[in-house]
Amino acid sequence: MKKEDLARLEAYLKKTFGTKNLTVRSKKDDFAEVFVGEEFVATITIDDEDGELAFQFQMAILELDLQEV
Repeated sequence: MKKEDLARLEAYLKKTFGTKNLTVRSKKDDFAEVFVGEEFVATITIDDEDGELAFQFQMAILELDLQEV
């Protein structure tokens, strides 16, 4: 994933979720991981179909995580 895309995604997610403690780290050209602090919370993939670029954000919430709330 391009550095400028990572920076834009990180800024957007920080604003959307209201936290400065979020980072987006690239793993491959079309895949990144989202962390809050050091905790992995989601993945982002690139969908570049029909010439329109979209970023797919996927977050799984485990039952175990909900027990802590």
